[in-house]
Amino acid sequence: MNFPYSSKKWLTLSIAAVMATSIGVGAVASESGTAAPASQTQGSQQNDKATTAATADNSKADANKTDATKADTAVTEDKAAANGTADAKAADAKNTSPSGTTGTTNASDSTSAAEQMTLAKAIEQAMQTNSKIQTARLEAKTADINQSLAYDSAADMRGLLDRSLEASKQKYIGTKQADLTKKLNQLAVKVTENQVKLGVQQAYYNLLHAQADLELKKQSLNRAQTQLKVAKAAFDVGTKAKTDILQAEMGVAGAQAALAAAENTLEINGMKFNEIIGVDVNKKWKLTPENKQIAAPAMNLQQAQEQALKQRHEIVQKEGELELANTTVNVLEDWSMQATYNGRIAKNNVEKAKLAIEEQNRQIKTEVAEAYLNLNAARVAIDFRKKAMEAAAESYRLTNLRFENGLATTLEVIQAEEELAEKENQHLEAIRNYNLAVVNFENALGVNK
Repeated sequence: MNFPYSSKKWLTLSIAAVMATSIGVGAVASESGTAAPASQTQGSQQNDKATTAATADNSKADANKTDATKADTAVTEDKAAANGTADAKAADAKNTSPSGTTGTTNASDSTSAAEQMTLAKAIEQAMQTNSKIQTARLEAKTADINQSLAYDSAADMRGLLDRSLEASKQKYIGTKQADLTKKLNQLAVKVTENQVKLGVQQAYYNLLHAQADLELKKQSLNRAQTQLKVAKAAFDVGTKAKTDILQAEMGVAGAQAALAAAENTLEINGMKFNEIIGVDVNKKWKLTPENKQIAAPAMNLQQAQEQALKQRHEIVQKEGELELANTTVNVLEDWSMQATYNGRIAKNNVEKAKLAIEEQNRQIKTEVAEAYLNLNAARVAIDFRKKAMEAAAESYRLTNLRFENGLATTLEVIQAEEELAEKENQHLEAIRNYNLAVVNFENALGVNK
């Protein structure tokens, strides 16, 4: 078969056909690719529109929720503001309440919290909870135990040294020594109890005096404040000068200082009282007055001294120590050991015990005499201080009357008030001193020991 074209030209045509076919396939592919993205773009646009619409709806919902939240927040803030205002008003009302009302309430609470206390109850409390008494009792028990151990050891030693001694007699003497020692230990506890009892009585009357003194200081302050009001009123109407007000203010300041000192003294005496009876030092009490204003003792000084020598535990204690020393000498005498070192010591102890009794007698007689004389002096002082107080009260009344009629100055009234306050304090101290004198005299006699 003959081809119209040469082989070279045929090759050219073949290449052109192949290229044309390739171009056609590429164009189809290009058209397909272009159409798909367009479709996808159209779908994407539709999806975007839907998403945008949904987002807008959600935004509207969120906005509605936000508005609702804001509304709730506003309501909450309004309520809080209302509550805060109410609380503030309540606080203001509380803070602006009169100070006098607050003081009355506090005083009422303090009074209601205070327990009633008598002198007898205070002594009973101290016997149970005072640390010195408890320590003395424990020491007495320990001494009794040590004495029992020493007695048992001595009995064993006596048996080893000489079994020919009269066992029954030695046992009797040993038992007597143990009994005497136990008795002395009990007497030592009694002496401590008596000392604590005296301390309780003194603390009780000191606390009573401090409470009464505080009331006097309050009365003095009231008088000074009244005088200040009178001075101001007189100054306002032109009948008194500014110096009268200044002098009255000085009197009020002095009365306030005295009141503060009395409050401190009361607090300190209250703590001392609680300490000696063995309770919490901050505990408050309402004390029952225990005035011992009695007649003069029916006995004279010599009779009082003789009674004290019979009743004081200290004498009984010294006599017991002498008896114990003599018992020890008797033991050594039976053993024929008086010439030994222990024998000489035992005899010296007997002499020391005798000297101790004599010294104790002199000491007790001196204590009784001092208490007896102080009691008589305190009784006389009460009458004198009472009359002096009555005279000062009358002088103060007359000075006030002269002041009201323009015949006395504010300074004269203040001086008269200070004089009255001083005499009141002296009379109160005289009563306290007399009560303490009675207590000391009873203690010196050995009453209720």
